[in-house]
Amino acid sequence: MREFTRQLGQLFIIGYPGPTPPAPWLAFVREERLGGTILFADNCPDYDTVRSAIDQFRTAAGTETPFVAIDQEGGRVSRITTYPARINAAADYGREGNVEHFREDYRRSVGYLATLGFTVNLAPVADIELRSDNSCLDGRCFGTDPEMVAMFVRTAVETARGSGMLSCLKHFPGLGAATIDPHRATPEVDLDLLVWEQRERVPFAAGVAAGAELVMTTHLSTPALDKTIATGSSYIVNDLIRKHLGFEGPVITDDLSMDGAAPLGTLGERAIAAFNAGHDLLLFGQDYEPAMAAYDAFVDAVDRGEISAERVRRALQRVQGLRFRLQRQFVR
Repeated sequence: MREFTRQLGQLFIIGYPGPTPPAPWLAFVREERLGGTILFADNCPDYDTVRSAIDQFRTAAGTETPFVAIDQEGGRVSRITTYPARINAAADYGREGNVEHFREDYRRSVGYLATLGFTVNLAPVADIELRSDNSCLDGRCFGTDPEMVAMFVRTAVETARGSGMLSCLKHFPGLGAATIDPHRATPEVDLDLLVWEQRERVPFAAGVAAGAELVMTTHLSTPALDKTIATGSSYIVNDLIRKHLGFEGPVITDDLSMDGAAPLGTLGERAIAAFNAGHDLLLFGQDYEPAMAAYDAFVDAVDRGEISAERVRRALQRVQGLRFRLQRQFVR
């Protein structure tokens, strides 16, 4: 397994707090060849600060095309709150029903993100608005009808690709029926395969068909599908995403430091469980020191064989394939 040790950092995306990348975090990026980072609102006070931070990360990571991710959905989930990056909320476009208006605004937003150095927008939200008391998704869904949501999801993926940005469909297998925010606890929904195929699957399938490069799961309990939460479920990843959707690209976790992932154990145990379930990229937010400890636990699990060489090999192949696509876009 030693052959993989110097490549394991490629499987992690880890953020940091504040406008300036901390020296210990940059040292970790450099030493472990971290695959990516994610920026939040406090990382993005202005254009020059963001460009500088991304350049520092790129230099430390040793590549011109690392995964630099952001949640720029529009509306309240806008890490950059100024024009031209900010657009309306998904729900606003859905109520208007004008997909061309959305396309125009989204093209402006992702085009600006690309000039800053971002390579991944963790969007679009492919969830369906199913409950008015779902505070997590308030304003973030394109609508209540699966086919209409699918239309906007397809448009978002196609538009981002035209700007050289990677798209990520979320929150698989579908968070619309939840009432608990997975940032705070693990939601549970009554979702069986038949309902999922007729409802939640539709927008995700449209996004995959349009060429979405990533699919993100959520920390969701769906006992009728699997007793294990989605983040740790091989059935969710390998049956629903791989077989039912036919998706061949990398599958990414939601932030593993969220309280909704707690059923899987410590941060290190969450990373190991999610990876063994079939995820290829492991996402952590801004609390980078615990994330670094989780990375160490993951490396130890690889060394002792708790994570198989074949599982690592397949994940690295998917991640490297996506990075190759970015390199081609960067050169062009």
